[in-house]
Amino acid sequence: MTTNTHNPTCLSGLSEPELIKLTEKMNWPSYKGKQLHSWIYKKWASSFDEMSDFSLSDRKILGENFTLSTLKLSKKQESKDKTIKYLWELNDKKLVESVRMFMEDHDSYSACISSQAGCAIGCPFCATGAIGFKRNLKSNEILDQILAIQRDTKERINNIVFMGQGEPLLNYNELIKSIKLIRESINIGARHITVSTSGIVPQIKKLADEKLQITLALSLHAPDQNTREFLVPISRKYKMKELLESLYYYYEKTKRRITIEYVMLEGINDQIEKAKELADLLRNLHCHINLIPYNPTDNNAPLELKRPANNKIYKFKEVLEKTSRKKVTVRQERGTDISAACGQLANQLGP
Repeated sequence: MTTNTHNPTCLSGLSEPELIKLTEKMNWPSYKGKQLHSWIYKKWASSFDEMSDFSLSDRKILGENFTLSTLKLSKKQESKDKTIKYLWELNDKKLVESVRMFMEDHDSYSACISSQAGCAIGCPFCATGAIGFKRNLKSNEILDQILAIQRDTKERINNIVFMGQGEPLLNYNELIKSIKLIRESINIGARHITVSTSGIVPQIKKLADEKLQITLALSLHAPDQNTREFLVPISRKYKMKELLESLYYYYEKTKRRITIEYVMLEGINDQIEKAKELADLLRNLHCHINLIPYNPTDNNAPLELKRPANNKIYKFKEVLEKTSRKKVTVRQERGTDISAACGQLANQLGP
């Protein structure tokens, strides 16, 4: 076999059939492809030297021609609440972040992963938007965030949320590929996968037709068109009426309850009248509403965005719950002390 040291192929992100095909191309028996799949996805191997059921000569060939990861760890931060934030360097030196969270209520771990380097949506309350859009991630780069976290912690990830950097539905094909690999290779079920979107209407409908049984989360953040256009600029293109129609379509196709995300911003969308408007807007949608207290960032100082007082947030919740008769929760803060919470991912290399 020809040695390929300059541009080794990454094996993470290849399915079992693809690994079998690769080993057969190397004139190896097909069972070695299954062994590779097991080492990568079930045993979280960090190096080919760990693959004890391969001969030394086979491991040498693998090491000379392939790699196990697309990511290089640039920085790791751990929060007092067990949240871990990872800053990864990609092969082209672009940066991207992932977060691992401990979910006490389920005694399990969730990974918040990125689908793009940076983001083009430009929501004023989100640090990622200030970075701007760099590029879409490939499916193996998306998947490798999960594998790299498991390799580092030696603990299994149970739930995946596409709530890191980027708008997942603007990287649709790679998103779908990665979800398929997460289900089939990492063995995380569709009902344990959540995709968050700012509201890309055609892709919401396309996702509905996939009938994947994943959870769709919409970053709504306002009950009226004008406020939403300020908070979520993409809504200038996709108006509220067609956005809601796409959500009804998603539920009709999947029968999966939708999560509505609503960041709480003092004086902008936290008024009681807004709670009543939100209740009216969502009255007939099968959904759960998640209120997110605003997490401060260094990127929006000119706007002077602020988090409402807790009593105001919970009054808003009370009115919304009573008026809408929906389940309303206030998101528990995780990783705020290391800028790992919602809206805080900004690729910071500093201390």
